Amino acid sequence: MNRDDSEPSRSPDELIPSSSDEDEWEEDERRQFSVWMLPALLFLLTVFTVLWAGAYQTTTNPLVGPWNFLVDDPGSLWRGVPFAATLLGILVTHELGHYVLSRIHGVPTSLPLFVPGLPHFVGTFGAIIRMRAPLTDRRALFDIGVAGPIAGFVVAVIALVVGLRLSTVVPIQTSYGMHLGEPLLLQVASWVVLGPLAPTADVILHPIGFAAWFGLFITSLNLLPIGQLDGGHVAYALLGDRQRSLAVALVPILMVFGWLGWKGWFLWVGLAGMMGLAHPPVRNSHRELGRTRVLVGWFALVIFALTFSWEPFILR
Repeated sequence: MNRDDSEPSRSPDELIPSSSDEDEWEEDERRQFSVWMLPALLFLLTVFTVLWAGAYQTTTNPLVGPWNFLVDDPGSLWRGVPFAATLLGILVTHELGHYVLSRIHGVPTSLPLFVPGLPHFVGTFGAIIRMRAPLTDRRALFDIGVAGPIAGFVVAVIALVVGLRLSTVVPIQTSYGMHLGEPLLLQVASWVVLGPLAPTADVILHPIGFAAWFGLFITSLNLLPIGQLDGGHVAYALLGDRQRSLAVALVPILMVFGWLGWKGWFLWVGLAGMMGLAHPPVRNSHRELGRTRVLVGWFALVIFALTFSWEPFILR
């Protein structure tokens, strides 16, 4: 019995994969990874690092590093749930605000890409959304830019009230350490929830309260009217080319803040220089925003005033 090594005959209807078909299949695989798997993997990794950071904040031994803390007692990771759930709730809501409005305006947009960070502080560097097409007009730019900060702000305010109710009032400690700046919103919320505090009193924020504070801090940074930050989108939609003048005027102010207080403002000025102070133009830039959007823009300015702290981190 002989074995036939020749190529078997094929019917005329049988498809023979070509190199172009294989290229399309590989391109489709890469597209699926970029659209779904990459955002999911980055989010899961960010959940872990934020959970780790929240748990590490509960340690009473500052000499133990994050890695040894996790290895010695992995079960303690769950102590980070209140902080992680609050912070991720604020960030996810912020990014979904951008995503939903992008979809409403028909702008092809990626899912939020979260950036995991070191567990020494909060465990994340935030998130970004990639737009795969240019914005059509000023209204789309305004709506997409302002939706994220407002959505995240609402969640952060609710979390701040809950966190303050769970916080502890103690006598001011004389030991050296890091203290958080107090934006106007925190001062008002503390007065409403905790009542007037004596000059010798201090508030130890509950992890939910600290996550809310950080959410407010991120909101204020995003609302800076620079380049392609959310505040840059909103300012350009409202002011047009005058947005660049506003951004240029803001730079020396931030440098003064860095000189007098938090040195991180120097980093922000450097990043602003790399990104560009001016917002890129959009199509149909002459379309009117309308009165409602202008009022929402003023509301965004109020949010910035309530959440901004010129010295967010204080060492004393």
